[in-house]
Amino acid sequence: MTEFIVPDWPAPPSVRALTTTRRGGYGAGPYAGFNLAAHVGDDPLAVAANRQRLRHRLPAVPSWLRQVHGIRCVDAARAAHNAEADASFSRSQAAACAVMTADCLPVLFCDAAGTVVAAAHAGWRGLAAGVLEATVAAMAVPASDLMAWLGPAIGPEAFEVGGEVRAVFLADDGAAAAAFRPSGDKWLGDLYALARLRLARLGLTRVFGGGLCTYGDKDRFFSYRRDGATGRMATLVWLVP
Repeated sequence: MTEFIVPDWPAPPSVRALTTTRRGGYGAGPYAGFNLAAHVGDDPLAVAANRQRLRHRLPAVPSWLRQVHGIRCVDAARAAHNAEADASFSRSQAAACAVMTADCLPVLFCDAAGTVVAAAHAGWRGLAAGVLEATVAAMAVPASDLMAWLGPAIGPEAFEVGGEVRAVFLADDGAAAAAFRPSGDKWLGDLYALARLRLARLGLTRVFGGGLCTYGDKDRFFSYRRDGATGRMATLVWLVP
């Protein structure tokens, strides 16, 4: 049976959201389960069947993006299919914001009034480049009026990086040092902590979620770092009447 994770955050009633897992679905081999990505080598018919099953839970076809680890944020109701972007926002009840991940951090946003939502794909490159900041700017409401939810991502016990990655974050904000700890000649990084730091700097302090590690839970999550060839989960947010 297909399994979804519903965010535990105090979003208003007009906001709905979910993250898919790999449980259920039609994928086989390294894509076994509920893979939603058409670009990873899975059987296109299996992907289409999985997307159709997801569609039954949504008010509209998701605004799928061609993610490039950048910072572009598009309007989900107006963007072309597979637009090159790493985030989308919506003020329309006829659109669903979606990002796909398999270790990178999915971040959902909504305002307290329930009038605008957004989803961002935040791997370390996107975080460092400012994808969260670009998404908040596109929503065009004060950051203090927003809340965010951090979805499943590679956890701080598994995300090993070189010193050059740490240096990128420290060059932007020395406080990022707290999100890294030594691991031999490398470092273990905490994507959740890095995201919270950047959101707090914007003035967005109501941040929920975090703590679900894609790398360590093979039964529920795809993980590129763990498996190489693998599927993708989707994290989505949308508005209802």
